[in-house]
Amino acid sequence: MSEQSTSAASAPFGQRPLRGIAEIRHFFRTNTTPVFFIGATPFNLLGLDRWVRNFEYITYYDAWDGGHPRVFTPKDKPYIEFESGEEINNYLLQHPEVRSFMQRNGGRPKVAMVFFDEETEKICTELGYDLILPSAALREHLDSKIVTTRLGNEAGAASVPNILTSVDSWEQLVAECTAAGLGTDVVLQTPYGDSGKTTFFLTGPDDWDKYADDIVGQQQKIMKRINNRGIAVEAVLTRHGTVVGPVMSELVGHSELTPYKGGWCGNEMYPEVLTGLRREKATQLVRRLGDRLSGEGYKGFFEVDVLVDLDSEEVYLGELNPRISGASSITNVTAGAYSDMPLFLFHLLEYMGVEYELDVDEINRRWEDLASVDVWSQMVIKEISPQVEQITRGARTGQWYFDDNEELQFRRAALDWHQLQNESECFFLRIFGAGDYRWKGADLGVLVTKGRLQTEDPEVGAAPAPTAEPEPGEPLALDLISGSESDAVPTGSEGTPAEHMSSGNSRLTGRARRLIDAVRAQYAGVPVGTEFVVPTASVGVKSSS
Repeated sequence: MSEQSTSAASAPFGQRPLRGIAEIRHFFRTNTTPVFFIGATPFNLLGLDRWVRNFEYITYYDAWDGGHPRVFTPKDKPYIEFESGEEINNYLLQHPEVRSFMQRNGGRPKVAMVFFDEETEKICTELGYDLILPSAALREHLDSKIVTTRLGNEAGAASVPNILTSVDSWEQLVAECTAAGLGTDVVLQTPYGDSGKTTFFLTGPDDWDKYADDIVGQQQKIMKRINNRGIAVEAVLTRHGTVVGPVMSELVGHSELTPYKGGWCGNEMYPEVLTGLRREKATQLVRRLGDRLSGEGYKGFFEVDVLVDLDSEEVYLGELNPRISGASSITNVTAGAYSDMPLFLFHLLEYMGVEYELDVDEINRRWEDLASVDVWSQMVIKEISPQVEQITRGARTGQWYFDDNEELQFRRAALDWHQLQNESECFFLRIFGAGDYRWKGADLGVLVTKGRLQTEDPEVGAAPAPTAEPEPGEPLALDLISGSESDAVPTGSEGTPAEHMSSGNSRLTGRARRLIDAVRAQYAGVPVGTEFVVPTASVGVKSSS
């Protein structure tokens, strides 16, 4: 029997297509196909096991120490210094304990993850797994800032005024930018790589001379510099059109959370993120880009960085992230998600071998209305101290709350943040714990709450938060959560990512700072001697095998 007929037969609707949300939800609640999310942590899709039968997580770190019934972590983990998220996932896929676990109930497993490459695809083919994601080659193609800009232009999803060119001198840049009306205060990007390393802010010949070796000989996107705010929007391209998730603001470069200037460190969703015409324009931009991606053979989940011009009503395409993102954790628990189903389930539908009918326009209208009543926030807490320590005690994973004295207390163990009711509560997912090492840039954990974490209101008499200069040759900690986090650049370095050319005057609220301080206070460690070499990645640093 084929995969498609097997899936269809598992539903009570025979061979006819699933019709509408109710039947689709029933299909997932009775699903018999094993589905796995694989990664260093389960954070991105944590909680989807509430919606999908036979959905499980395979992770390198176990934040629950065996207490989560749907999280599997192999016991035998000898020291390995991983250099990328792809290496982590490839290691897990080939681990004997993982292979045995994935085959225990039979069936052909379907596998999702944030980070993968062509080696991942090869491993899945050899092991008989379905990697339910667009191909690595297609993702690489779409990751190009030049390709994204061209596709957006074709779709009517315009970027900040720009030219796509290849200049080899400041004089040539001035001539082309002047002719295009961009001026000479510009932002130049090359096609690939971290935005911190491939985005250049140019105002004169001295800037050009400083970066010329990294610019000349490559394609370039040269943009007018604008006063903007970055907005994150997740979406799913389905056979019936693009379903657009809620709009979210980003937490970027807060020195209380991250040592990386321009580094993504969380998201907020609240009614005023975008309103009126700007919200409408952002939604239409994402839908147009999504529909255009279908012509490239893409299907499924993607995230778009939208740039809002603070000096006008214009909304622009920033960057495309053709992958599951760090914002997914919020997208999947919104009022819209509970009214219909989590956004990622639309992605699963495209890869489950089942026919279905769906009114995408109706869903988008309903989700836009429901976004006006929902508030969620999250922040990734990194180690910001240059001190290297072996952790002896870490914050517990579970639900926390503020008591009558405004002290943060542990309430109970919890599997995810779906049951949070108000801003007096929060959920903390521990990443690094006792036995691990922590150093500047290492991920300690992620905190999710119903309340706001940022404010644009000025803080009277407040001094700017201190920022630490990176040591020469200091490595960047490995991205464990989201591909967009690789846009981080060390605090104190030149330039910031283009999607954060101006982030306004957002600062953390007093409540957010209290939460951060309280979480950090749960950690204790012992200093490590100078003989310890800080690894180039933040995974696989364990005290024992």
